[in-house]
Amino acid sequence: MKDAFVEKQAAAFKQAAAWIRDADGMLITAGAGMGVDSGLPDFRGPEGFWRAYPALRKHGYSFEEMANPDGFARHPRLTWGFYGHRLALYRATVPHDGFRILQLWASRMKAGAFVFTSNVDGQFQRAGFSAERIAECHGAIDSLQCVDACTDDIWSAHGFVPIVDESRCELTNALPMCPHCGKLARPNILMFGDWKWVDRRAEEQAERLAAWLARAKRVVVELGAGGALPTVRRFSERVGETHGSRVIRINPREHKIAPQIGVGIAGGAQETLTRIEALLPT
Repeated sequence: MKDAFVEKQAAAFKQAAAWIRDADGMLITAGAGMGVDSGLPDFRGPEGFWRAYPALRKHGYSFEEMANPDGFARHPRLTWGFYGHRLALYRATVPHDGFRILQLWASRMKAGAFVFTSNVDGQFQRAGFSAERIAECHGAIDSLQCVDACTDDIWSAHGFVPIVDESRCELTNALPMCPHCGKLARPNILMFGDWKWVDRRAEEQAERLAAWLARAKRVVVELGAGGALPTVRRFSERVGETHGSRVIRINPREHKIAPQIGVGIAGGAQETLTRIEALLPT
């Protein structure tokens, strides 16, 4: 059984390399697992979340409770402590070498690459991907909006430097405020039970992605997208089915995919991309 799995995986690597070599464009779809090799937590299960934020264990708060817009009204400093810590962490994180490999592949393709991601960490931009070729379906942590959505304005968080007491997971410096109404600002991220997320930028990104998809013979490279929140996985499969694209699903635990859509490779993002690159002509 083990030998059969090894042989199947070896064939999947070869097929993935062939599809990448022959493609005119590459759609990169990425979930939380893409950032693990850069040292980012994936919050897999409550224990994973509490390991990253032990101060929240004593409060009994889950990720779903913290990633909720109601928190900004109930306990704004705690909620901004959580998001402020994440913002500082993402700013300090260096994207792993897998990002470079993806850029190298894109540079060989006539239509280049486009990114569709549920991640809010901005790692693709930090790795050098053009912001015009990135669709962030859940928004971005380095952009702010009004907590009450008093306008559809979205502005950069560049001037906000959070200072967080990690022992309490609380923001200790001034809370960011909306420049239009003076109320609290929040990250422009789609949260659980969120009716006031300003999706203007995400819609504009989606329109650019749709236009790009209509023009290229593409391969889909999916990285670290789990089934618990299957937005990215479903998008990959939908593109594969409606555009005739082949999907390469890379995931250490949830790599299975229907053979008529693509191939699945069990592994982390950086290691798997490196192994595929070794099979491509230089």
